[in-house]
Formats: sequence, structure tokens, C-alpha cells
Amino acid sequence: MEVRINKEVRNYQESLFFGLSLRQLIFALLAVAVAVGVYFGLRSVLATAEIGWVCVLCAFPFALGGFFQYNGMTLERFLLAYIRTEFIYPHRLVFQSDNLYAKLMERSSMKEALKID
Repeated sequence: MEVRINKEVRNYQESLFFGLSLRQLIFALLAVAVAVGVYFGLRSVLATAEIGWVCVLCAFPFALGGFFQYNGMTLERFLLAYIRTEFIYPHRLVFQSDNLYAKLMERSSMKEALKID
């Protein structure tokens, strides 16, 4: 009998069903529900091949939501952070050097020039 332990304990995810976590299972079921809804909604409008592609395209964002992780953030936290940084709080970073030594030398040379004259 062998017990598998992650090298990093914080990366542990409890598997609930077929090796999926609860979050992944919920998003997978949501993706299936969206695909079925799109199929029955567009069945009378499009051909079967086109409906299949539309179902995949509509279900993909929901399936992605369960499995996406970037720097420890879930998809909704990542999108919120992206919207905040790009649209809500946009700022342009401009580099301006601050040479304290040059400023001190300017002031000291001016004082010395005034003393000499």
C-alpha cells in the first residue's frame, strides 16, 4: 500500500468524482448544461455539424472556469484582477531618475560660485 503525498501540501486538492474537485465538477456540469441548452435552442436553425461547433464554443468558457489557475487565482479572481489593472485603475508608468548626488552638487557649486565672486 502506497500513500501519495504532494511535495507542496498547499497544492492538495480533494477529489470528489472521477478525480475532479467539487469546483471542477460543478463547472463541468454547467458546461454540459450550456451545451445541451444551445443544442436544443439551435436545433431548428442550424445543421448538426454547425451546432456541434457552437456547443463547443459556448461550453468552453464554463469548462475552463473549473480548471483554470494562474498564480493561485481562480478564473473569476484572475478576470477581476485583469479588469482592475487594465481598465478601472489604468496608469502609465514613466521612469524618472532622481540623482540626489547631482542635485547636491548643483547646489553646492552655486554656493561656492557666489562665495568666490
